[in-house]
Amino acid sequence: MDIEHARSLLSAERTRVEGLLRLTRSAGQDDRDQANSGGDMGDPAERLTAEQGDDAIAASLQDRLAAIGRAESRIDAGTYGYSIRSGQPIPDERLEVDPAAELTVDETGIA
Repeated sequence: MDIEHARSLLSAERTRVEGLLRLTRSAGQDDRDQANSGGDMGDPAERLTAEQGDDAIAASLQDRLAAIGRAESRIDAGTYGYSIRSGQPIPDERLEVDPAAELTVDETGIA
């Protein structure tokens, strides 16, 4: 894959994920504010579940940002597009779908 195209894909993915993370954090703060406000509590378990869901999504998005950072580091090191496990080339088609891919499809166990 062309390195400049890879950088462009990673930049777009970073922007997308950062936006989702901002929205998730905002939703989480809204849930916390509602839970801490006075008045009718309704079902407090619903708010707690929503907070936990927001936290789990935020953690997943943070993991995705870390993967994007590792991919950018691999570009700088000249190892982008190769499996971090086996060193085998990762097909361009896979990198188009997931520019932060670290493994070949066979290595992920996903069929």
